[in-house]
Amino acid sequence: MKAYAKMTTAELEGMLQELKKQYSRFQAMEMTLDMSRGKPCKEQLDLSMGLMDSLTSGADLFCEDGTDCRNYGVLGGIDEAKVLLSDMMENNPDNIIIYGNSSLNVMYDSISRSMTHGVMGNTPWCKLDKVKWLCPVPGYDRHFGITEYFGIEMINVPMTPTGPDMDMVEKLVREDEAIKGIWCVPKYSNPQGYSYSDETVRRFARLEPKAKDFRIYWDNAYGIHHLYDKNQDYLIEILAECKRAGNPDMVYKFASTSKVTFPGSGIAALATSSNNLDDIKNQMKHQTIGYDKVNQLRHVRFFKDIHGMIEHMRKHADIIRPKFETVEEIFDKNLTGLQIGEWTKPNGGYFISFETLPGCAKAVVDKCMKAGVKLTAAGATYPYGRDPKDSNIRIAPTYPPIEDLRKAAELFTLCVKLVSIEKILSEKTGEDIKNIDGETEETKA
Repeated sequence: MKAYAKMTTAELEGMLQELKKQYSRFQAMEMTLDMSRGKPCKEQLDLSMGLMDSLTSGADLFCEDGTDCRNYGVLGGIDEAKVLLSDMMENNPDNIIIYGNSSLNVMYDSISRSMTHGVMGNTPWCKLDKVKWLCPVPGYDRHFGITEYFGIEMINVPMTPTGPDMDMVEKLVREDEAIKGIWCVPKYSNPQGYSYSDETVRRFARLEPKAKDFRIYWDNAYGIHHLYDKNQDYLIEILAECKRAGNPDMVYKFASTSKVTFPGSGIAALATSSNNLDDIKNQMKHQTIGYDKVNQLRHVRFFKDIHGMIEHMRKHADIIRPKFETVEEIFDKNLTGLQIGEWTKPNGGYFISFETLPGCAKAVVDKCMKAGVKLTAAGATYPYGRDPKDSNIRIAPTYPPIEDLRKAAELFTLCVKLVSIEKILSEKTGEDIKNIDGETEETKA
């Protein structure tokens, strides 16, 4: 297809009228589809219904070491759950704490603890004049929401297909003691679906931060969320790499089963060094006597081991892979060659990232909304909700039925075309005016 920018004004105006007719037909469908969050669909949730049967009123609720999961105790989680989650996270069970249902809650608690009591004996952040945080962009809006809530100044760091711009990361953390951390989604990142390269992970492990209490918040939310059996991304394990580099305490690594079993009813975990674990548990003991051991045991009995979890995730992939491929197919069919957008094609995770022409993302999202499809708000993938280029849109394909998703993808590409033509026409009109003015001035001269 011919690039829009190379078309004449007359060609674009004629196309715009036809596209507006198509848009009116979509509006007449009166769709009501919410694609604003990366939620599992009903079929995915159905895969975990066996959790409800793994423990019954007649079940043995004792662990192998004799722990009664119905009672108080076991601050860091039962051993069986530590083995299961440590295998999922590729870490030693001795370096794991099992929490409640939400890894996001663990991240919030980690920052809150750092604000009020500091990190391993360092000054509490609330007593400092300034606290700063590095934010790879586009990124996960709920991460940014936490740091914004605590009044931490967020600094954008561009993402690349191999991870954050490490030249920028290394320079900033080396020079500025106020920088206390960085958000990372290292595998199938939210929203682009990128995975950090081996070099990026090694450079993270070898950072030389000026702040002694600097921590990498390594949110491995999609560690086992592959879409394909063969085309899978792999990561160097960050804790082991940090230990090799002489920086064993620099990382908090988070994960959960929220998109493995039931979001809101799964189990979360933190893997980190022994020194960090001691520091964290010293606070935890005042916060809780222990998290839900019955739910921990339920997950262990359901999966049995990591192999059961991997097979379970293959079933997830079979459900959502056709959805990703449907969106990608429609984007390819409708937009290739027009030079009005770019999109990622991830091997896993929950999102596709779309880049419009600069200044078009909000208008595209608004047009989709007016035709009945709610997308993630434009700007949400940047700190403070401000995308400096107004170009990034997060596409969440997992939740809608595939036929609804097909209609939504067709509508989305239509809205991208409409908004892009309107932008190009406005620019062409401006250029024409400048040219006329120029000729007039030249004539006068």
